[in-house]
Amino acid sequence: MSRGEEIIVLGAGVVGMATALTLADRGHRVTVVDGAPGPGLGTSFANGAQLSFAYTDALASPSVLGQIPRILLGLDRALRFQLHLDPDFLRWSLAFLRNCSVGAFRRNTLAGLTLAAESRRALRTLTERHALDYGHSVPGKIHLYRSAESFAGAQAMVALKQAAGVTQTLLDPDTAVTLEPMLAPVRDEIAGALYTADEEVGDPHRFCTAAHEALIRGGGSSMFSLPVARIDATGGVPAIVTQCGSRVPADRIILAAGPGAPMLARTLGVRLPVQPMKGYSITAPTGAAAPAASITDVANRVVFARLGNRMRIAGLAELGKRDTRVEPRRVRALIDSARAALPQAADYDHIESSWAGLRPMTPDSLPITRTIAPGVIANTGHGGLGWTYAAGSAERVAQLVEGTA
Repeated sequence: MSRGEEIIVLGAGVVGMATALTLADRGHRVTVVDGAPGPGLGTSFANGAQLSFAYTDALASPSVLGQIPRILLGLDRALRFQLHLDPDFLRWSLAFLRNCSVGAFRRNTLAGLTLAAESRRALRTLTERHALDYGHSVPGKIHLYRSAESFAGAQAMVALKQAAGVTQTLLDPDTAVTLEPMLAPVRDEIAGALYTADEEVGDPHRFCTAAHEALIRGGGSSMFSLPVARIDATGGVPAIVTQCGSRVPADRIILAAGPGAPMLARTLGVRLPVQPMKGYSITAPTGAAAPAASITDVANRVVFARLGNRMRIAGLAELGKRDTRVEPRRVRALIDSARAALPQAADYDHIESSWAGLRPMTPDSLPITRTIAPGVIANTGHGGLGWTYAAGSAERVAQLVEGTA
């Protein structure tokens, strides 16, 4: 088993920082490299703050398959596909369709549950070992269903997950309101709810900052504002090559660059099945009926996570969007969805910040953690569950580095 390697981690989001800290804890000399001026300034900056260890349902599913005509026509406000004719996008789309079968959906969801369980344990270890402060709490989570059909689907998934060791409780509307009184204004719209008592929240940007500070305290290093043009794996010693032509070698390179990973992988002649999925969030003061529990409104595809006296609300998914511009029209759509879901959860008239970011999505909703070239390991494709999967995929990368996978 190798020890004390010089390792470069490309990417300083939740995945990259969890990976860097995990490897440093195992005695490796780690340098984090990112084109941004600091950690957690990309997709991790203001993403949804929920740690959804029990909700790993793959995006590709029979229900989404039936909605594809509506999605392609732009009739679904929350989920949109922007078609491209490039071969990578077409291959990704065909693979996504193959994963929409019942069997693939269940298989991918259960594989996600396994990784999520690993991640919960690994995140707890990192948090306790380094006393990381990122606003972590365990408020539990309630999924709201507004139709009998969608609630019946949830019941089937509960049975599947219970067999995998996940504890969840099905609630009628009155019990849901008893558990979370702030749901009273929408009680008559609830067909049923699903409660997971041990679901967690935490600010992903604060985690990145805290993990970076811990890395530096432990002797690691970082290079920010350093755009990387390519990875060179020839000659037996992998290296990153910066846009100004500088070559920085290492014993191992971990590609955790999120939506930028496919471009860098192509410089190695490798095509990763990852496409960007644009998402939005808003952060606002808590409202008059702000829930203590995290809330996921299934019908409106919007999530609420309370961070102290602020509410982080995330939603919208636009596959194939490749820019991070915050479009006012889409922000308004998110606010409208949030108001429709929980009209008093936040002070919607005083939005403090709006954000848009690109989530790296695979056709099966499972991250890629594997060696893609001599000395180069990919750790990308976490989709909307990057925060949830980050610590677990970091552990898997560490096992690859040390030959124990």
